[in-house]
This record gives sequence, structure tokens and C-alpha cells, in this order.
Amino acid sequence: MMKTLWGACLLYLAAGFRAAPVEPVAKTARLEDKEREVNVLMFGVIQLSESFNYVFETTEAKIARIHQTLRRHEGTLQDLGREAEHAAQVEREMKEVIQRLQEQMAEQRAQTKMTKDCLASLEQEEAELKTKVQKLEMYLHTNVSIKELQERAKEQADILNGLQHFTQDQKENIETQNKKLSKLQKMSETMT
Repeated sequence: MMKTLWGACLLYLAAGFRAAPVEPVAKTARLEDKEREVNVLMFGVIQLSESFNYVFETTEAKIARIHQTLRRHEGTLQDLGREAEHAAQVEREMKEVIQRLQEQMAEQRAQTKMTKDCLASLEQEEAELKTKVQKLEMYLHTNVSIKELQERAKEQADILNGLQHFTQDQKENIETQNKKLSKLQKMSETMT
């Protein structure tokens, strides 16, 4: 568009210079000088229009490359945006997992503390029982040994068994005596 505008200007100028009236020779020299000047000016205008045309075309190409680069960068920015959203989602999930792990660790610590307290209590009870057993053993050793107690208990059990047998024998003797007495009473009643 710019090229055609400059071309039209140049044609108009050239037509204007060629349509100059023919005059005597003296004027012709001046006219030739002016024509040369006009040719130089025309050449300059042509050079200027070509320069403008070149600048216009190169600027248009640069703008096209810039638009293409911007589109690529826009795509890259969209990709980066999606990756940032994904990374944010992963970060949220990791924070949730870490929070759950911290809660589980707190529960484990509480259970461990309860277990340690229970174990300490059991150890204390065990120590108290050991002390009681030791005191009891010392008491038994000082007063009577366990074997002596067992022997005495056995002796007492034997005596008790003997008494039970003796009592049983006595019961049987009493029954036998009672039977004999009853026979004697019957006999004495019949005789009387």
C-alpha cells in the first residue's frame, strides 16, 4: 500500500516536469540543470520510497515473528499455569498426608506414654511383691522353715486320719454294743 502511494507520487512529479514548455536555448540549459536536479530528487525519492518499503516489510515481518513468539510464550505460560495448579494440588495433598501422619504420631506417642506408665506401675508392683516375698521368706526362716511346717501339717493330717479311723471303729463298736444290748433286752423281756 505504501509502495503504491510513493509510486503514484513519483509518476505525478515526472509528468509535471516533462510537460514543461520548450523555450530558447539559454533557458534550455537552466532547464537541463533543473531536470538534473529533478532527476536527482526523483532518484532520492525513489530511494526513500524503497527504504520505506523495506522498513515496512521488515517491520511487518518482525511484528509477525513477535506475534508468533508471543503465541508460543502464551502456550508455555498456559502449560506453566497448569503445572503450577498441579503442583499446588500435590502440595495440598502432601500437607494433608503430613497432617494425618502428625496426628497418628501424636496418638502413638500418647499410647507409648500410657504403655510406659502402665509398665512402670507393673514394675513397681513387682518390686513391692518381691519385697513382700522376701519379708515373708525372712519371717518363715526366722520362725519356722516351710519343710517343718509341711511336716507338722502332715503329722497333724496323719493324727486326724487316725482319729477318724478310731472314731469310725468306735461307732462300729457302739453299734455292735447297741445290737448286743438290744438282744439282751429282748431276752430279758421274754424271761420276765
